[in-house]
Amino acid sequence: MAMTLITTNEPSGAASSSFTSGIDSTYKLYIFKFYDVNPATNASAFTFQVNATDDPGGGYDTSLITSTAFEAYLSEADSNPTLTYNAGDDLAQSASFQQIAFDIGNGADESCAGVLHLFNPASTTYVKHFYSRFHTYMASDYSNDQFAAGYINTTTAIDDIQFKMSSGNFDGTIKMYGVG
Repeated sequence: MAMTLITTNEPSGAASSSFTSGIDSTYKLYIFKFYDVNPATNASAFTFQVNATDDPGGGYDTSLITSTAFEAYLSEADSNPTLTYNAGDDLAQSASFQQIAFDIGNGADESCAGVLHLFNPASTTYVKHFYSRFHTYMASDYSNDQFAAGYINTTTAIDDIQFKMSSGNFDGTIKMYGVG
């Protein structure tokens, strides 16, 4: 199956980055790729939330997410290799923004990069599943491989998605692809 680039956002010093068009029934899978996402505030988390078609222009706070997260990390000094489940990053039927990368350093040599898969957002029959994988150079000088997955508990079509930091602004490049 071919990936088709739909649009590119390049936030610079932005509070958020939203995709408010292009998510429709054309594709069953949307892939978001993130390049050099760098927060202004040290140790911030990178997050997302969606809007359903019945909440156009809404506040990205009505779709309920259930999710889980885990990570593998290693210190810059080549110590403390760890694989751990992150219960604090899970959501349970929450309208909060879902963390997909966290503790991102704001130094010039610190950022995150990753991918988010969103399945069948235009479905009016099924909930919407997602999973993400990010690599982060953390504020605490660790290299971190972060995973999150779950579902958005709505059978209403989703047509908007927003990305933002848990605190402050950010720079980066986000590309949205359709697969089908």
